[in-house]
Amino acid sequence: MEPIRRDALVKAAIAEIGEAGSLDVTVSQIARRAGMSSALAHHYFGSKEQMMVAAMRHILTLFGAEVRGALAMAKTPADRVEAIVRASFSSQNFRAETAAAWLNFYVEAQTSQPTRRLLGVYHRRLRSNLVFAFRPLVADPEQAAETVSALIDGVYLRQVLRSDAMTNAEAIGLILRAVDRLKDTRP
Repeated sequence: MEPIRRDALVKAAIAEIGEAGSLDVTVSQIARRAGMSSALAHHYFGSKEQMMVAAMRHILTLFGAEVRGALAMAKTPADRVEAIVRASFSSQNFRAETAAAWLNFYVEAQTSQPTRRLLGVYHRRLRSNLVFAFRPLVADPEQAAETVSALIDGVYLRQVLRSDAMTNAEAIGLILRAVDRLKDTRP
C-alpha cells in the first residue's frame, strides 16, 4: 500500500499547488485530497518539504520519460530539438496544475536546497540534450540551447500568469519558430 499512498499524496500535492497557485498549501489539504489523514502523510514523507520534493521528482520523472521516448524516435538533429520542445509542452507536461507547480518549484528553489538540486539536474539535462542536438545545426550550440531553455521557462511562466492560456500547439509553434531562426545562424 505504501507506494500507492505515496503516489496518491504526490499527485494530490501537485493538484493542490496547481489549484492554489502557490506552495501555500497544508499537508492536511494534500492528505484530504488524497483521501488520507495528515498523520499518514507525515508518516510517508516526514515533512511538507519532502512531499514537495517528491512531487517535483514525479513531474521530472514523467518529463524525462517523455523526452527519452521522443528522442528515441528522432532521426536527425533537427528532429531531436523538435522532440525536446514537443515533450516540454505535451498534454501531460503542460497542464495548468503542472505549469503552476513548475513555477512554484522555481520559487521554492530559492530557499530549499533539495528543490534547487532537482532543478539543477533538470537544467543540466535539458541543456545537454539541446547542445547535442544543436551542435550540427548552429555555430554556437551552447547559446542556442540556453535560448531555447529560457524560452521554454518563459512560456511556462507566462502560461501561469495568462488569463487566456496557450494551447500545447501554440506553445510548440512559438518555440519551433524561434528554433528555425536560430538554425539560420550557421556560418
